Amino acid sequence: MKLVLVTGATGFIGRTLVKDLVRAGHRVRAASRMPPQRDATQSQGAEDLVEWVQSPDLAHEADWGPYLSGVDAVIHAAAIAHTRAADASAYEAINHRAVAALAGAARGKVERFIFLSSIRAQTGPACASVLSEADAPRPTDAYGRSKLAAEQALRETGTPFVILRPVLVAGPHPSGNLAAMLRVARLPLPLRLDALSARRSLVALADMTTAVIHVLDEASHLGETYIVAHPDPIRIGEMFAALKEGLGRKSGSIPAPAGLLRAALGLPGLRDMQEKLFGDLVAASRTLMATGWTPRLSPREALREIGKAAC
Repeated sequence: MKLVLVTGATGFIGRTLVKDLVRAGHRVRAASRMPPQRDATQSQGAEDLVEWVQSPDLAHEADWGPYLSGVDAVIHAAAIAHTRAADASAYEAINHRAVAALAGAARGKVERFIFLSSIRAQTGPACASVLSEADAPRPTDAYGRSKLAAEQALRETGTPFVILRPVLVAGPHPSGNLAAMLRVARLPLPLRLDALSARRSLVALADMTTAVIHVLDEASHLGETYIVAHPDPIRIGEMFAALKEGLGRKSGSIPAPAGLLRAALGLPGLRDMQEKLFGDLVAASRTLMATGWTPRLSPREALREIGKAAC
């Protein structure tokens, strides 16, 4: 049993990760800006295994000493998500410098530091080829550059580390573009998006947390950077259809014309969205899978689960 510090413990990945770490037999020090009033695991009789603590403001310097006391490993999941609402300075402060500060404070105190980076540290919103860890990172925006800078800073601290670069993580109550697609899928319109044939790699939230737990113990993972993705990509139109299936709605009979969609997304400020909908972003997770990690849910199954949770 390890004592694991999890930052961002009530975030999209963090809240599920805390529960799954407890199920795997670990104790968790869960850091969050808004710790719950009641331990989220108490209903499972695991109230002694999670210690909730108030997270420091990652935009400013913090004393990480008390958080790291007695800790065996750190899983850093806290970050500003990829959103137009954040500016470059916020990404730099929270997604880069805070990671470097925590990793530096953890040097000599923990067995390993697991950093949840992003595929956007490696690429822009689309890529013509299938990505692997061997490809040179080429982020195209402030979010991706901040994640890559954090990876580089982590390597330089001398703290034993594992870096995970997940693709789009699909789980209940999503945010961002997946949430927007879910909102459209809920509309009572007989709409099909078959024209959106670009392929995307996904990983189910449940499989993302198993990937984190998978790299928590073995020494062979130290110093490695892994892409986390299901091996089978899914087309954008199929993503939309799977969400509708989960919602219990028919797939629709009216196909949205590709030309009309391209024209609408050609408006100022929507170029990034256009690349996401019409450009491939496929990433291979062969390196991580070769170590024994196997995702259980296909992208279609994960998206159906999102739809069911939204009913």
